[in-house]
Amino acid sequence: MGLVTVAAWVINALIGVYLLYLWLSGGGLRQQATKVTRFPTTLIFSHPALAVTALAFWVAYLLTGQRLLAWLAFGVLSVAALLGFTMFTRWLGGGRHARGAEQRFPVLAVVAHGLVGLTTFVLVLVAASSIG
Repeated sequence: MGLVTVAAWVINALIGVYLLYLWLSGGGLRQQATKVTRFPTTLIFSHPALAVTALAFWVAYLLTGQRLLAWLAFGVLSVAALLGFTMFTRWLGGGRHARGAEQRFPVLAVVAHGLVGLTTFVLVLVAASSIG
């Protein structure tokens, strides 16, 4: 189950990189000064930084088998997921009136990122809970 979790995590990271690329190429950073975007820079960069940190803990768990690392991965991933959910609700709030770079996000990419992220979250929780 550990490797399936890593595979889901990597797929989700690739979708996330695509969304980040769209935000950056759409002027997301330039829009910070004028408050046109609903996504503060701290939120945009904290979400993937925490997700990558959690993935590092997960890989360390897979390599060492130390239960604490699996739970650290889950804890950090929980914070990353909360930030992702925050961005999702802000993105939904924009709807057809979105003004920032996030209006360019394809619905399919956002939904896929959320669903694969939720799947990864559940896999990590189940795997960490089943460690004996």
